[in-house]
Amino acid sequence: MRRLLVIFCSALMLTGILTGPAWAQSDCAADQAALNWLERMSRSLREVSYQGVFTYQHGNSMQSLRISHSVSGEHETEQITSLNGRGGSVTRTEHPLDCIHPGSKLVRISSAFTEDCGLAQSYSLQLGGQALVAGREVQLLRILPRDMYRYGYQMALDVETGLLLRSQTLAQDGKVLEHFQFADLQIGDVTQSGTTVEVLHEASHGEIEPQAATGFSRAGGHWKVEWVPQGFTHTQAGADQQLDKTYTDGLAVFRVYMERLERDIEPGEGRARRGGTTAYTRGMHLQGQPVLVTVVGEVPISTARMVADSVNFLVVADAH
Repeated sequence: MRRLLVIFCSALMLTGILTGPAWAQSDCAADQAALNWLERMSRSLREVSYQGVFTYQHGNSMQSLRISHSVSGEHETEQITSLNGRGGSVTRTEHPLDCIHPGSKLVRISSAFTEDCGLAQSYSLQLGGQALVAGREVQLLRILPRDMYRYGYQMALDVETGLLLRSQTLAQDGKVLEHFQFADLQIGDVTQSGTTVEVLHEASHGEIEPQAATGFSRAGGHWKVEWVPQGFTHTQAGADQQLDKTYTDGLAVFRVYMERLERDIEPGEGRARRGGTTAYTRGMHLQGQPVLVTVVGEVPISTARMVADSVNFLVVADAH
């Protein structure tokens, strides 16, 4: 059930369709209307209370979930309940509205990504027509990557509120990786369903501190990520930055872990993908030290591999 909250938060900001490469130069004038819709979607997460039922599909797996989301002052409360299998729910209570959760796939688009062509440098944004989702009129929005290092997205945004009501994530070959869609939605005051379910996970909250550097102190040494795709910015939650580093381009998010090993291992790699989320692990030797590097996030496996291959130790002179 913990993943259910992650899935829904991901769908709120990370969705799309890719019909082919779109690697043209950025045209901010053409993108501005679409950027305005993205900013409106971001505001709706902080301003709109709603409840409804949505479906999430990846591969041959489909889940139905009920969500209630209420906004009060500077905080939000959210509960997601599984309507399949054994049920259960995930709750977030009194969560700050201005919080960013890198690595858990909740990214609220900020001015850093919507001003001065920030997001449009990495994606081509195109407005489509209008349609109906859950009986509500929506504006279609297509987001195409300008390089091979990220996925594309298509969103259906509620015309009245800007809420995301439908999304797809597709690989570069057009294959659907994830599909999210509301089947029923009520905007306004949130009421309890009356259904009793076990709360399997109560989400916690930590302080968020953006960081500009790429290398951090960790027990036994310093390490860095020497390459990420253009447009990705480093950000890190909390003061303890010894174990991992997180990057986002305003839509996609991935996290890099580096573990120093006590014994030698054979170099090699492992990879897995669930929906639009990739997990890539590579055993290697860095300066004679066996390490295990893992990249997890919403990027293609080829991107995760290139990021993992760029991980290295900082020399002492660079660490200060």
